[in-house]
Amino acid sequence: MNRRDVMQRILAGVGVIVGGWVPRLPLARARRGDGRLHAPVRPPRQTAVPGLQHLGLGGSRDGLLYVPASYRAAAPAPLAVLLHGAGQEAAEMVNPMRELADPLGLILLAPDSRDVTWDVTRREYGPDIRFIEQALAWTYDRVRVDPARISVAGFSDGASYALSIGRINGDLFHRIAAFSPGFVAPGEPTGHPKIFITHGTNDRILPIDQASRRIVPDLKAQGYPVEYHEFPGPHAMNPALLKVAAAWLAAR
Repeated sequence: MNRRDVMQRILAGVGVIVGGWVPRLPLARARRGDGRLHAPVRPPRQTAVPGLQHLGLGGSRDGLLYVPASYRAAAPAPLAVLLHGAGQEAAEMVNPMRELADPLGLILLAPDSRDVTWDVTRREYGPDIRFIEQALAWTYDRVRVDPARISVAGFSDGASYALSIGRINGDLFHRIAAFSPGFVAPGEPTGHPKIFITHGTNDRILPIDQASRRIVPDLKAQGYPVEYHEFPGPHAMNPALLKVAAAWLAAR
C-alpha cells in the first residue's frame, strides 16, 4: 500500500472533512479527550550530550531527540516538537531539520505516533497526547528549554495534528508550523499562537483547494496571525520554505 492509499483509508475511516474544522464523528466522541497537554517546563536534572538519541520510551514506535552542537546547558534553548505524516516515523521529520537546527540552537523532539497516524485522526485525543507529555517530561530532564520558545510543527497528518493540539495548547506552544495540513480537529482553543503554513499547489494527496486554502482563511477569521506560503510542487516539505520555517520556529 502506498502513502496515498494510507491517507485515503485514514480519512475515509475517520470521516474527516478535509480542510474543515469539524469531523463527521459525533462531537462528543471527538472531544472525549480534550487534547490538553500537561507538561510544565522544569529545570533539567541531567546534562544532555549534543547529537541524536532515541527516547527509549515507546518500544518499536519511540521517537528521537536532537540536541544541536551549539547547545549550552546554561542558556535556555528553543524547542520544536516535530510530528511526522501518516505511515511515517520520527526520522522523516528530524533528518531534514538537523542541519537547519544547528546554527539556530534549536532542539528537536520528534515522538512517533502510537499507531499508523495520530490519535484524533482515527479516533479521539488520548494515547498520543499522553506519549507527547511523557516525551516532553523526558526532554525537560535533559535539556534547558526556554518556555517562551516552545513550538510544534508537522507534515501532512502531523501538520493537521500540530494545528489541532497547537490551538488547544496555545499556552505551551507559542508557534505552530504546518506543512501541507489537511484539517483542524475540534477542541477548546487557548491563546493565539503564531502560525506558519506551507502547501504545494500540485498536492494530489491533500489537494490545496480543499485543505490550506480553506484552513488559512478560517484561522485568520479566528484571529490567528498566519504566515502562508504556497509553492509549485507535490505533497512534500519544500526545502527553501523549511529553512524559513526553522528560523521562524527558533525566533524569540
